[in-house]
Amino acid sequence: MKPLSLLGFCAFASLLCVAQRPAAKASHPDVFLITIDTLRADHVHCYGYDKISTPTLDLLAKDGIRFAQAFTPSPITNSSHATILTGLLPSRHGVTDFAVPLANSHATLAELLQKHGYHTAAFIGAVILDSKSLAPGFDRGFDFYDNFPQHPTTKSRWGRVERRGMEVVERAEKWLDQHRTGQRLIWLHLYDPHDPYEPPPPYSETYKDRLYDGEIAYADRALGKFVNYLKNHGWYDGALIIAVGDHGEGLGEHREQTHGIFLYDTTTHVPLILKPKLGANAARIVRAQVRTTDILPTILDLTGISPEGRFDGASLQPFVSGQDSEDRIAFAETDYPLRFGWASLRSVREAGLKFIEAPRPELYELASDPQELANRYAPWDNNVQKFRAQLAELRNQLPNPKQAPAGAVGKGTTDELRALGYLGPSDADSSTTVPAPSLLPDPKDKIEEQNLLHTAMLASDDGRPADARAALEKILQSDPNSATALVELGHLELRAGNGNKAADYLRRATSVRPDDAIAAFDYARALAESGDLPQARNALNTSLQLNPSQFPARLLMGQIYLRLEDPKAAEDQLEAALLLAPHNPDAQLALARAMLAQREYADAANVLETLAKSQPKNPAIYELLGQAYSETGKSSLALKMRAHAKALRMGRTVK
Repeated sequence: MKPLSLLGFCAFASLLCVAQRPAAKASHPDVFLITIDTLRADHVHCYGYDKISTPTLDLLAKDGIRFAQAFTPSPITNSSHATILTGLLPSRHGVTDFAVPLANSHATLAELLQKHGYHTAAFIGAVILDSKSLAPGFDRGFDFYDNFPQHPTTKSRWGRVERRGMEVVERAEKWLDQHRTGQRLIWLHLYDPHDPYEPPPPYSETYKDRLYDGEIAYADRALGKFVNYLKNHGWYDGALIIAVGDHGEGLGEHREQTHGIFLYDTTTHVPLILKPKLGANAARIVRAQVRTTDILPTILDLTGISPEGRFDGASLQPFVSGQDSEDRIAFAETDYPLRFGWASLRSVREAGLKFIEAPRPELYELASDPQELANRYAPWDNNVQKFRAQLAELRNQLPNPKQAPAGAVGKGTTDELRALGYLGPSDADSSTTVPAPSLLPDPKDKIEEQNLLHTAMLASDDGRPADARAALEKILQSDPNSATALVELGHLELRAGNGNKAADYLRRATSVRPDDAIAAFDYARALAESGDLPQARNALNTSLQLNPSQFPARLLMGQIYLRLEDPKAAEDQLEAALLLAPHNPDAQLALARAMLAQREYADAANVLETLAKSQPKNPAIYELLGQAYSETGKSSLALKMRAHAKALRMGRTVK
């Protein structure tokens, strides 16, 4: 090919490549979605709170549109964020609990923008949104999703379950430094305002009497660093920036210290600020009621991308352009109380009224009672009838709920939830099978118990078992049959090595929850710790009758049978355990011990040889291999294995 012709061909090929990209890509603005966890609207300066400095949020409001009345449908992080990412209510997208996968059938913001040429990245501030554990499916559509390390190297909460806002921002900036061209979607999640409230200096001093505000001020400063970064690179003016709280915080109002249980405005009213291309509709305030379900449709509208599928929200563009000023109906829901055996709640907020469906229903006239203190509920009230009809219609539109299988959340995931102050599914008795939720206790009657449980879990994770124990014992003073408190006290005593005390608490828990497989398993652990092996075996039989597919229970049963010198029964249990977790080293090692006890030396050697490949530094494997080889006449190999085990125990390097 001649040089000139080659140049012409290259030019044509280059044009062809450009033509094959999404046609509208060049017109799409960068999108920066900023979600700030646990952020009440009435604790932000530009929302009228003069006790705090939030200059970055104020700047975004000055350069854009502030929605004065924005509401989330969920007071729980995973559910509320799934709504922001899908434009759907929690009951529709299905993420009504921790670790529930976001179904592939629900397209996410990242997927929709990625299809139109966007580079996409997410930077999270807490393990609660980790897509490999507590938020499966949230990473769909993201080129990069900044999960937490699978095996943290620190016991501190920083880096293990939470990242400071500045670290989140720095990680995002590092990614942007490597992706300077093309349109970008960046989701930045700042977790700082979530309890425990531990702002770094100087915010810990400036706000020493209001640490929650100090966390918000610090998060705003971290966001300010990111905004300055965008400005310095010339990316701020043309970008679409959305800053929103995922939910609020109780702060003791309605006696709720944190969030997740109630649906009052304290935990559902969130700040929502939208900065479009600079100069367009700046410094506007929209006072109409809107929802976080409206965020995804709005982003699609303002980026010129056609929506796919249906949403429970609608674009806010009519408010941005001044063509609409009508309130939008806001639904909310929380199933978190079910973890404690209490009733779930649903609410409707419309036209200055708020209705909460609960065992003791509530109706509030918000204009005269913005703090929701004077319950005006009457079953014959026309508004109550209307709101109940709306909730019934919404329920009829929803897909059939699918219960997550018991034990679907692993121990590591449960530990992460507890570190963040939440109960995992195996920590509380689920009452979701009760046919009439109104028969469950009203969360209003149980909120003090929930506050104390939350305090106990954070204290336990923070290495303050005495404080945790004091909070749990206080619960038992008012409710001696609180199974959740009894189980938590049992866990505390187990960790302290007090098997007898743990067994007593867990025995009481199983008497309250006779159908709880997890409580029965915990009781068995405590009995085994205290040396009562026959009773531990009986408790495990109860647990396995309730749920036969429990790997930890099968493993413990096998280990107990070994201690009871019944290797045949041990082998049966351990083989069942390995059907559930085929590569578990503890089960494999225990199985080899059971085989050796039955003189199945060749089979034991096969198991141990395989195990040695995955656990090359475990001296117990080589000691048992030495025994197996010795019994099968392989004396030289037996000596070699025993020497290998001895070297490992002495810390010597073995080649």
